[in-house]
Amino acid sequence: MTGSYGSTKRKPIGKMVLTGIISIALYGTLISKQDVVVDYFSRGGVYAFLPIAVAFVFSFFHGNFTGHFWTVMGIEAAKKKKEVR
Repeated sequence: MTGSYGSTKRKPIGKMVLTGIISIALYGTLISKQDVVVDYFSRGGVYAFLPIAVAFVFSFFHGNFTGHFWTVMGIEAAKKKKEVR
């Protein structure tokens, strides 16, 4: 028999570590370069979009890290049951 007895999904440990390192680097850079960040963010004009762009970048990497973290821990979202009429 060549069938598998159980479906084993690989845990995204590598992705979790990579996005965690990127998140830590982003937060570290933000904290260590506060003066530069505040200078650029407070200029106005086109620079007003910088906080929004930075928020999206932080949200993307931190969100991916968090999602992979919970998957590695074995916690998954509940799947909705199909309603049968």
